[in-house]
Amino acid sequence: MKKKLNYYLGHLNKDFPAGLVVFLVALPLCLGIALASGAPLFSGLVTGIVAGLVVSMLSGSQTAVSGPAAGLTVIVLNGIETLNSYEAFLVAVVLAGLIQLILGLIKAGVIGLYFPSAVIKGMLAAIGLILILKQIPHFLGVDSDFFGNEGFKQPDGKNTFTELFYSIFHIGLGPMIIGVVSLTIMILWEKPFIKKIKALTFLPGALLAVLAGILINIIFKTTIPSLEVVQSHLVNIPMINSFSGLADQLTFPDFSILGNIDLYIVAFTIGIVASLETLLCIEASDKLDRHKRRTPNNRELRAQGIGNIIAGLIGGLPMTAVIVRSSANIESGGETKVSAFIHGLLLCLCVALIPDILNMIPLSALAAVLLMVGYKLTRLDLYKKMYKMGIDQFIPFVVTVMAILLTDLLIGIGIGMSVAIYFILKANIKTPYFMEVERNANQHSFKLSLSEHMSFLNKASMTKTLEKIPENAILEIDGGKSVYIDMDVLETIYNFQETAKDKNIQLVLKNLPKVEV
Repeated sequence: MKKKLNYYLGHLNKDFPAGLVVFLVALPLCLGIALASGAPLFSGLVTGIVAGLVVSMLSGSQTAVSGPAAGLTVIVLNGIETLNSYEAFLVAVVLAGLIQLILGLIKAGVIGLYFPSAVIKGMLAAIGLILILKQIPHFLGVDSDFFGNEGFKQPDGKNTFTELFYSIFHIGLGPMIIGVVSLTIMILWEKPFIKKIKALTFLPGALLAVLAGILINIIFKTTIPSLEVVQSHLVNIPMINSFSGLADQLTFPDFSILGNIDLYIVAFTIGIVASLETLLCIEASDKLDRHKRRTPNNRELRAQGIGNIIAGLIGGLPMTAVIVRSSANIESGGETKVSAFIHGLLLCLCVALIPDILNMIPLSALAAVLLMVGYKLTRLDLYKKMYKMGIDQFIPFVVTVMAILLTDLLIGIGIGMSVAIYFILKANIKTPYFMEVERNANQHSFKLSLSEHMSFLNKASMTKTLEKIPENAILEIDGGKSVYIDMDVLETIYNFQETAKDKNIQLVLKNLPKVEV
């Protein structure tokens, strides 16, 4: 216990600045996702706080950060409409948490190990592009939709590209100036001459960028009112002045809905989708982790389940591990789960103590923070590296990027997985065994040595190979090196015995289990 405590304290100099950056990123996302979901604004903050203070400690991940997810907004919105009240919907969140807890206990998290690397890298690159494209309208002071909408379609009827085109011709000069200054500060903070100054390494560039944004807007307000950032482009946190005020903001579940069958459909949908998003995020976070630590997937599902149960009981939205927050954490130098805990603690303290100061933060300054995160996720070097790895890696990667960009996270991942599986099947067809061929004047002789693992994926390849064996040949099939041979492959081989007789092929079978066909 003492050793573990020393380990976490030893990384506090990196975890605190990272936690601060994640807090700045998570704050508007919590509010924006609640707004887009048709839920009370405070519900997003409740989930962010529970995710930070509870899930971070229960999780086995040192880098992932959880919270309300933009990918669940449509499900939440439809769920509230289906169940006719937010109080009833909260029961679905609690049940979804129970489902995730059960999935973790029965070790269903193993599915997370089957996501191809090219798809995960494509997801990260796509998130980077989405962050850049989605934040430009906020950066320019144009977009008044919720902060953190990752989907292609927008609430106002526009999409990612039309919103971007519209923003270029409707720039808000004040927010844009703040955004440019904030981004410049963050770029300079990455330069070697700044990093050489030890006193400055403890001060996150994102914090400076946000403070600069507040200061510039105050200057605009007092000297050039026409440039002042309007309220719709500032952070907007509900004000809580007392415990009674906190009670007014919290919402509690209505368990009288338990007899409604629709409740269980909504709960199951949330539980499954949230689990998939979490497993995807965990895989991506582990790839970004500088130490390449592996997160126990089943433990993560249990942690998320407990987090959703607590969030649902006190009025919060459903949560997942979220790649935007997680990547911001890693790129800001976060080393352990303490950074995620700090982000939750800061959310709690600031909402309770200084909401008026937080409400002075321009969204364009926060957009600058996310632009830097997006750039780091989708550097040109990544595309070059994937291209050099070969077409079977590059095509699934690019397809995943484009599919996520034009649809949403889960649909895009599904499309990317389909393409990746095609290449996996193609590779399995090519290399399930080794063929030796001897030719003499009168007869061809073939020896087919099966590989160590012959799955059903190799059935097609085996069938094609056997069909190509010429008449009057000698064919030996040896399974001596195989640890496992699927029944489909064995049936194909034994069915070929009849074909071999018709083609006058001398078939010799060695080290193969007997099956009846």
